[in-house]
Amino acid sequence: MIQKTFIVNGIERMLVVDDNAMLSDVLRGQLRLTGVKVGCAQGQCGACSVIIDGKVTRACVTKARLVDDYAAITTIEGLGTQKHLHPLQVAWVVHGGAQCGFCTPGFIVSAKGLLDANPNPSREAVRDWFQKHKNACRCTGYVPLVDAVMDAAKALRGEKTLSLDDNKPADGRLWGSSYPRPTGVAKVLGQWDFGDDRKHQLPPGTLHLALVNAKVSHANIKGIDTAEAAAMPGVVRVLTHKDVKGRNRINGLIAFPYTRGDGWERPILGDEKVFQYGDALAIVCADSEAHARAAAEKVRLDLEELPAYMSAPEAMAEDAIEIHPGTPNVYFTQPLVKGEETGPYFAREDLVVAEGEYYTQRQPHMPIEPDVGFAYVNSDGKLVIHSKSIGLHLHLLMVADGIGVKLEDMEAVQNPAGGTFGYKFSPTMEALVGVAAVATGRPCHLRYNYAQQQYYTGKRSPFFIKGRYVADKATGKILAAESEWDVDHGPYCEFGDLLTARGAHYWSAGYGIPNQRGEGRCVATNHAWGAAFRGYGSPEIMFASESLMDELAEKMGWDPLELRYANVYRPGDTTPTGNAPDSYALPEQIDLLRPKYKEALRRARENSTDAVKRGVGVAIGIYGCGLDGPDTSNADVELHPDGGVTLYDCWEDHGQGADMGSLGTAHEALRPLGMPPEKIRLIKNDTSKVPCSGPAGGSRSQVVTGNAIRLACEHLITAMRKPDGTFRTYEEMVEEQLPLRYSGTWTTPCRPTDENAQGDPICVYMYGLFMAEVAVTTATGKVQVEKMTLISDIGKINNKLVVDGQNWGGMAQGIGLALSEDFEDIKKHSSLAGAGIPYIKDIPDRMELIYVEPAREFGPFGAAGIGEMPLCGPHPAVINAVYNACGVRIRHLPAYPEKVLAGLRAQNK
Repeated sequence: MIQKTFIVNGIERMLVVDDNAMLSDVLRGQLRLTGVKVGCAQGQCGACSVIIDGKVTRACVTKARLVDDYAAITTIEGLGTQKHLHPLQVAWVVHGGAQCGFCTPGFIVSAKGLLDANPNPSREAVRDWFQKHKNACRCTGYVPLVDAVMDAAKALRGEKTLSLDDNKPADGRLWGSSYPRPTGVAKVLGQWDFGDDRKHQLPPGTLHLALVNAKVSHANIKGIDTAEAAAMPGVVRVLTHKDVKGRNRINGLIAFPYTRGDGWERPILGDEKVFQYGDALAIVCADSEAHARAAAEKVRLDLEELPAYMSAPEAMAEDAIEIHPGTPNVYFTQPLVKGEETGPYFAREDLVVAEGEYYTQRQPHMPIEPDVGFAYVNSDGKLVIHSKSIGLHLHLLMVADGIGVKLEDMEAVQNPAGGTFGYKFSPTMEALVGVAAVATGRPCHLRYNYAQQQYYTGKRSPFFIKGRYVADKATGKILAAESEWDVDHGPYCEFGDLLTARGAHYWSAGYGIPNQRGEGRCVATNHAWGAAFRGYGSPEIMFASESLMDELAEKMGWDPLELRYANVYRPGDTTPTGNAPDSYALPEQIDLLRPKYKEALRRARENSTDAVKRGVGVAIGIYGCGLDGPDTSNADVELHPDGGVTLYDCWEDHGQGADMGSLGTAHEALRPLGMPPEKIRLIKNDTSKVPCSGPAGGSRSQVVTGNAIRLACEHLITAMRKPDGTFRTYEEMVEEQLPLRYSGTWTTPCRPTDENAQGDPICVYMYGLFMAEVAVTTATGKVQVEKMTLISDIGKINNKLVVDGQNWGGMAQGIGLALSEDFEDIKKHSSLAGAGIPYIKDIPDRMELIYVEPAREFGPFGAAGIGEMPLCGPHPAVINAVYNACGVRIRHLPAYPEKVLAGLRAQNK
């Protein structure tokens, strides 16, 4: 131990610190300055940034004992207050820089360090600064963060004023405006408490958990010895499968009778087999996380290793053993049968055929906040689970039997989530903390370190795809298409059937191709389990179909944009599932892009050299808003004495803006009452308080939950309306004994697809047209994206600030999917940097957004969703641009520099 004295946010603080304590732990644990966030704990994300004697420093890799006595330390808590925000904090709110908000304090503190040193930076200087200090954001695409710094700098120089009211609409109408998110101020102050912050709010006696994870990918479990671990300091219990009260399995909710398994493959705690690296085999429950982790290292595992199948082709081999005995490794098949037989078209010599094989990788979600949660048994005897879940009611259904608690005796609450991007559509730690709380009778808190975040949460399932098109060269019309796709879904089946079916839904989406045949297969492997990831199926299959469009265009001698124009949806066309599109705006989108595209091609030609070749690529990206077939959501609204209302819904927040989604929709629905937004209170994401709105996945929430909110509000307005058209007051409602709380329920007018993937599964879609401009350095093969353009058709916009942020962030993740992100090598890819997270200089500062807004018939006030479409098309646009630049066609993602370089060298042989 060592005594230290620091000047923290202007106050002298004496501390006694452990010799090996990191400054972040001292600030968070001993001073409760939880605005200092810890994400990677490896100095790779910058969420922990503080200023020490004028220098921006990453506190998670700085030992407290090495900081000078009387050093001046500034954290986010020292910058501003709710009544007196720092200009950087105001600018962050005004520009929508705080999406999930986890990286926000670190960015703002880092930006203060910049402006203290350079009060008049250029945009490039801001980008250089964030790159140098390793400030990473997974949500925003960085553009609004640079905008915020530039505006804050002007305010500090006295050149402009900044106010939280800057984006508030003059007419008071929120719908379609850039009204700031309700959670924005808390996030920029560092007061928006995430799961690891909330452990400080749990009662004395709370246990802290550590997992014993398997370090092999496939094995029989012969024994688990916990004796040495149980004797370690601070340890209360060491739990194994023998301590699980229930079935010890996650309910995979499979599609009967089509899936060839029972849906109960995933153990909560391993009992018979290890199915993937990282499987949890034991839980250490101790008085501190440090004690728990130390004890976890002492658990002894007796494992008999088995052959590990780390890809779909390996697991599909004839000599491969069944990963789940009794269930074939190929356990679900999805045909695609639309229109006439395709074979005769491909046999015709007067038509042009293009074909190819493609691969999309095991993309990691890489939220800056690793997975975290806690559970306890409340005073009513109910098990309450707090986590980052984006499917609260769904997850209770999936874990109840496994834990051994009746569904009616469980509740779930969503903690503020530092980004999920879909991985929390699957339960990750919910069952683990539930089991621990039931077994110990005490509150139990669990935080993954970043390696565990990488290897023990789901990933985007790799797709191995074969496809071909046949077209008429004169008209450009594609007459038939064929496809095959094998889905590497890891060892656990949950949602694998849905994902494989989505391959049929989005292969060649956007084009009215009348005749199609295809087959998708879902395959069990021993790599990381497959989880939902933004776009779920569309980014994978559309990489192939949009790459193949460019290959067909070249073979036919057509311009790639014009070939798309000849084939995009027009009245009379149908989607791959055989239903009519809900918008025919793609020709208009192409018309808007065409002059920009021609100008981009000109720039690329003029600015290309032998050393750096430039090119332009385009692609379409499409996704539906909803779960396949009938999809229902519920919301309630209640009138209060002050004339305001409370809205109750379970629209979970990945960080994408569920607060603004609910508020904007409710405010629009309540406009007849003239209600200001300040009088609409939100109670969200607690199953004990709100009705089931369904999971926040599939871009469904704005449409399905939005309609439920609309209906609830309309029912309230109807009850309040008097015969003369005026409205009753609260007092009049009470006097007339009218109910004060009203429910809204809305179900999509859809039918699920049949065995051939034909039906009407989704009633509202999103359509994006992407253009990428890239530079390829021929000496190294490195690809730099210099500009992205996206023309979006997402119906009527609820909140432009949120929508812009989703588009920028989605394109940034698409660039990562194209060029750098992967989770293949378990050890190499177990960190943010190792897995290829894009930092600010990897993402272009120029990302142009253009909107067309045809109203959707079934969307609330004409809206569609937004979250997933921006990641459905940027990566094929980038890859098509690489080919346009240098003639290298990358079909196996990511397009690492060595792959591009190998292609360039092959040209010279």
